[in-house]
Amino acid sequence: MIARFAGAALALSLAMTAAAQDRVIAAGGSVTEIVYALGQQDRLIARDTTSVFPPEVTALPDVGYLRALSPEGVLAQAPDLVIAEADAGPPATMEVLRAAGVPVVTLQEAFSAEGIAAKITAVGAALNQQDVAAALAMQISADMAQAQALARDMAPEDQSKVLFILTLQDGKIMAAGQDTGADAMIALAGGQNAAQGFSGYKLMSDEAVIQAAPEVILMMDRARGHALDDAALFALPALSGSPAAETGAVIRMNGLYLLGFGPRTAQAIGELSQALYDR
Repeated sequence: MIARFAGAALALSLAMTAAAQDRVIAAGGSVTEIVYALGQQDRLIARDTTSVFPPEVTALPDVGYLRALSPEGVLAQAPDLVIAEADAGPPATMEVLRAAGVPVVTLQEAFSAEGIAAKITAVGAALNQQDVAAALAMQISADMAQAQALARDMAPEDQSKVLFILTLQDGKIMAAGQDTGADAMIALAGGQNAAQGFSGYKLMSDEAVIQAAPEVILMMDRARGHALDDAALFALPALSGSPAAETGAVIRMNGLYLLGFGPRTAQAIGELSQALYDR
């Protein structure tokens, strides 16, 4: 009987905790999308700068850039819970939040269908929406499997060599190597990453880019005059003689959509695959 009472008390405590977490801050675009996909958007009171989809979320207060969050800005919103992507920070901010008694749930980095499902499951658990999260994770996993199968069917045996350009610094290309979201998306869409031999995002020498011989350039679309048009892109010495320059093959996609690894990733895989091979 004591054990039953203790179990009931624990269940009541957990229920009260979940019910109290009605002031949630989402730090990371994929976190925000998952919260909306779970139908829990009414619990959001603020978001970070990378959380821009769905568009209505931008009406919420902005607590700053994901990797440069200010503890004062977050605490000013009086959150009951912060759900954050793996690279949220800096670490000192997260420590201050926890020291102030704010529960912080940090998701694991995810570049696969299994990783996305795990993120959905974690957000669902944090919001006490386990059943809804399980169903969503199953649906997303099925969508991902279908998108990958279609990409494999569409891709020729000689896969396109794709160079993802993150930024340009003094005319030098910062590209995505292995162990990056861009590398994973290129593979999921049936392409081959032209940048080999390094991990993460790094500056490549002109000689390395020339040797990579990319057939397609993949970039994030950028607004407010920050975009480099195709003519300027292929005027760069590193790219002017590339196969991509010969055909003018440039694909531009929204950064969060392409690299968010959230509920819309299956659609992004399909769109990227079509852009690569349905030209």
